[in-house]
Amino acid sequence: MNIGWIGTGVMGVSMCKHILKAGHKLRIYNRTVAKAQPVIEAGAEFVQPRELAENSDIVFLMLGYPKDVEEVVLGEHGILNHMKKGTVLVDHTTSSPELAERIFKAANEKEIDSIDAPVSGGDIGAREGRLVVMCGGQQKALDRINDVLKVYSANVQLMGGPGLGQHTKMVNQIVLAGNMIGTVEGLLYGHKCGLSLEQLINTIKSGAANSTAWSVLGLRMVKGDFEPGFYVEHYIKDLSIAINEANRMNLSLPGLALVKQLYHALVAQGGARNGTQALLLALETLNNHKIR
Repeated sequence: MNIGWIGTGVMGVSMCKHILKAGHKLRIYNRTVAKAQPVIEAGAEFVQPRELAENSDIVFLMLGYPKDVEEVVLGEHGILNHMKKGTVLVDHTTSSPELAERIFKAANEKEIDSIDAPVSGGDIGAREGRLVVMCGGQQKALDRINDVLKVYSANVQLMGGPGLGQHTKMVNQIVLAGNMIGTVEGLLYGHKCGLSLEQLINTIKSGAANSTAWSVLGLRMVKGDFEPGFYVEHYIKDLSIAINEANRMNLSLPGLALVKQLYHALVAQGGARNGTQALLLALETLNNHKIR
């Protein structure tokens, strides 16, 4: 297949490499060319968005913010104006459900299929090809792209119509917020009372309290490794979308709102480009106690 990919960030690079290994022709675009270099070296062709759209059977997006998606797809020079009839647009960006619905409608008018397909699994899941893909759209469109999705995914699910992939990702991020604050508070408590944190993580991860936040990100916290598998600033964007959607549905989610405020505190401390596990730094400051 001729595949186009826009957005080669932390996860996008690994996902593109899987596509190339599967034997597909891949054209890519990224605003910062240097970030696309690993994929170019692996065999992808770097082109401008218009050329990418005109020559692709499937166009994938992996961008930062909803405004980026809107500009790239629906803007004055948007790719939807240049994609061929019968092609498929797949948005892996965690974005607004409302925007996903608008893109679906605009694409449908041009006889182009559109699927909102945010992913979960972080940098490790992308690298190891075991992401979870949460899709919103039509089954017929998913059937056409499923073989490509499977080269970097372990679980692909159609959750319903347009926008419901993004709503599913919001649930994922809400649950993750609870896991993250629980992990940070657990490690702080454990260190304060004198436990070995490595032993603590290994003990608890075999029980009911285990999560990826605890077993994977908890170890990174203990080692002082705050390199991004997923940027803090992008997670705040996700939490903001979830809170906006909750407000629209007249839902009160106080735990989610609290975690979002703690991440804002982390950004105020200079942590916007850290990984989400850097939430520890905000709680260490709050408690005047470091675990390392």
